[in-house]
Amino acid sequence: MEKTLPLMLRTRVKDSPEIIIQYYKDPSGVYKTKTYRQFYEEVCFLASGLIELGIKRQDHIGLVADNRHEWMVADFGILSVGAADVPRGCDTTVQELAYIVGFTGCKLSFVENQKQVHKILSCRADVPLLKTLITFDPVDQETETAAADAGITVLYFASVIALGQKREALQPGCAEAEMDKGESEETATIIFTSGTTGEPKGVVLSHRNFLSQLPSFNLVFDTKPADIWLSMLAVWHVYEREMEYIIFYNRTSIAYSKPVASVLMADFEAIKPHWMVSVPRIWEAIMDGITRNVTQMGGLTKKLFDFAVSLSMMYTYFKDLTFGLLPNFHGRIRALDAAMGFFPWLLLLPGRGFAQLLVFNRLKRRLGGRFKAGISGGGSLPARVDLFFNSVGLRLQEGYGLTETAPLITARRFKRSRRGTIGQLLLDTEARVINNQGKILPPGRNGLIHVKGKQVMKGYYQKPDITAAVLSADGWFNTGDIGMLTHDNELRITGRAKDTIVLRGGENVEPVPIEHTLRESPYIHHCMVVGQDQKYLAALIIPRQEAIMAFAEENNIPIVDYELLLQQPEINQLIATELTERVSLKTGFKPFERVFKFTLLTKPFEPGKELSGKQELLRHRITALYAREIQRLFR
Repeated sequence: MEKTLPLMLRTRVKDSPEIIIQYYKDPSGVYKTKTYRQFYEEVCFLASGLIELGIKRQDHIGLVADNRHEWMVADFGILSVGAADVPRGCDTTVQELAYIVGFTGCKLSFVENQKQVHKILSCRADVPLLKTLITFDPVDQETETAAADAGITVLYFASVIALGQKREALQPGCAEAEMDKGESEETATIIFTSGTTGEPKGVVLSHRNFLSQLPSFNLVFDTKPADIWLSMLAVWHVYEREMEYIIFYNRTSIAYSKPVASVLMADFEAIKPHWMVSVPRIWEAIMDGITRNVTQMGGLTKKLFDFAVSLSMMYTYFKDLTFGLLPNFHGRIRALDAAMGFFPWLLLLPGRGFAQLLVFNRLKRRLGGRFKAGISGGGSLPARVDLFFNSVGLRLQEGYGLTETAPLITARRFKRSRRGTIGQLLLDTEARVINNQGKILPPGRNGLIHVKGKQVMKGYYQKPDITAAVLSADGWFNTGDIGMLTHDNELRITGRAKDTIVLRGGENVEPVPIEHTLRESPYIHHCMVVGQDQKYLAALIIPRQEAIMAFAEENNIPIVDYELLLQQPEINQLIATELTERVSLKTGFKPFERVFKFTLLTKPFEPGKELSGKQELLRHRITALYAREIQRLFR
């Protein structure tokens, strides 16, 4: 393995210079392409431009932008000169931006557009070292003048590329000479966490942290050079960023899209991707879109689809039982499983074949016709979504990790993918599950997950005390997640230690499994369970508006507007029934885990407000935003 990410890229360029590396849209929405050779030339010119601007090794460079083809050029350009980037998205607040750029001492920052320049100018006093901004999109003269008055020079991205071209003409190989000085333990990036628990912490990640995961991915997906990945996630998050490194490592291609249903489905048809990386919410939206379209068709089409899906779900279960693909938490007897599953699987095989031919191939064509599989990360994949995709012949893998582990710890392997787990540990990665007394637990026992491997961070930037609290001297990192191991060295996550709700009676409740179960209801879009220091649990619930409206029409419930509809007793009884049936003794929950009260919210949770960029609940923010509603639930 090469010592740094730029050196890895250089090797791939030498191997496959003319393979397309990026598909990106021009202003008119038409896809353009860039080859590995063109991309690498751009990286080298940018690196030389940064050297011309006085950037030195170990400098910190801001990178405030959303996913676009220039982002990775900027990233590799920064890394090529031995500097480290400090990334953040365009939805970052002024206060967060001031803290992150000021705390890390950035003297130069890439920013996406004029809006981000104005954010920087509004907090100028908090970023005294910042002297230069490089914008991906041009800004107007008024903004340049305002920046100059504040002591900041604004440059256009293309201008810095041109500056580097001139330097390379005078000093050929300038960028590559600097690239050759790189070492694996050098800091590549400082990524600030989403702040789900308060003040963000800067996770310091090295080149080795990222590179150590790349060989394992050949066990996860069987990709071929020039295969296309469709991507729409925020690249400043470590999940998307590592996936893009993986894409480049395997000499495959990336096509940039957006997490908007109409845009995403159009891009599937235009690009015809082989693979996709996304978060559970997107996979769920795709599944809901498919079922909604079929429901609208109605009649025989809907009946045929429902029958095909039900038959395929049974087929999938018995196939997994027969071939040892059910998770082994308590020592399953594989021979007995195979004997129980073989004949049902064999009987369902012809029906599954017809379902694939008559129904599911149409779904595949809607995704471009070449789609092989996707990977879900950044949150727990609902079981019904997992089963749906894998039953209809659209393989869906799941991975797990954290920003602090750059991020992958586990991923389901392509040839031995077991639903109900988040996959096997990556190569050269260890995990242990411990109880409250620090005792290591055997497979099938619930406890706190600790991991060890080359992907574990160097620490939190300038926060040694917080680092020491989660990272031991011998390299074991406390993930803060609760889960269990299987006998096949796979993991299942069952909760989050910091999310634990302690009821007034002393009962510890993990809200995440309850929330995931409730979200499997066709009428519940999102929810958050609350109840810290209370007698019972309650929930904030965002219904699925289309499903609620359809229910009202079918049951002759008057619809004046959506807000008034949610106040109708029939709708509240519908949701109450869903809560009672889905979270009960029969479904494996304890009596104190039942949700006794709820309130229905009309507006969905939004990224940057109630949700992090990874679509995780920002519990402290939601608790503050809906304090009045929560208080009413416990009167």
